[in-house]
Amino acid sequence: MEFLHDLMNYAFLQKAFITSVMVGIICGVIGSFIVLRGMALMGDAISHAVLPGVAISYMLSINYFYGAVLTGVLTAFGIGAISQNSRIKSDSAIGIVFSAFFALGIILITKARSATDLTQILFGNVLSVRDSDMWITLVIGAIVIGVVVLFFKELLISSFDETMAAAYGLNTRFIHYAIMFLLTLVTVASLQTVGVILVVSMLITPASAAYLLTNRLSTMVVLASFFGALSAVIGLYFSFLYNMPSGPVIALATTAIFVLAFLFSPQQGLIIQLFKSRRKQNAAA
Repeated sequence: MEFLHDLMNYAFLQKAFITSVMVGIICGVIGSFIVLRGMALMGDAISHAVLPGVAISYMLSINYFYGAVLTGVLTAFGIGAISQNSRIKSDSAIGIVFSAFFALGIILITKARSATDLTQILFGNVLSVRDSDMWITLVIGAIVIGVVVLFFKELLISSFDETMAAAYGLNTRFIHYAIMFLLTLVTVASLQTVGVILVVSMLITPASAAYLLTNRLSTMVVLASFFGALSAVIGLYFSFLYNMPSGPVIALATTAIFVLAFLFSPQQGLIIQLFKSRRKQNAAA
């Protein structure tokens, strides 16, 4: 009740609530496609590779959005250029590019004066979200959801079978880079909420939990968005109530939801499978 009372009366908490819920939703949306395409490592790479762009933005006293998007896009194209023009496989290309960008970001952090703000970007602090952060998140959310709704069929076909998508005349390479661009936008929107280090938990874990519960992509996207938003609300509640960092608490909330799905999913849950197996054994006996 105290949390609800404060939510109604404090503007900073209202901004944090709106921002964190939107981040949870869009991470669930784009995370569904990342999980289906087996690109979890790419999500981790881009989330870390935006760090030098954030640091440069602070050093130039401009909004971190611009620098982060730039370095995120450069990372996606750099990984693609290496894997498509050499014998290096995509996972190795991801490791090469993301480690180089992340190392550069750490060096730039040591040169930047805004060490406190950059620490918040690393680990997240949704309770200190600004008006500009909230509006950027809402705009990015509208873009991501709009693109997914408009091009859902193309994303569906290319996510399950790129060969068939190409046979239908779809430009699978363009779709791939479009998803990478959307992933970069979502990562930037998540920086203030969960930070560079833990954003992959919002991208992968809610979508993975949803994947255990359904075989339909549309249902998976909706469930992943719900789980992401729920995790954000739970994390915001406990981080506010017990004065804990928001990013780690939200990440733990996503993990708790995944564990429940892993154990109790009607079709694939570990506990449910053990129960069914034991029941079959008893019936056979």
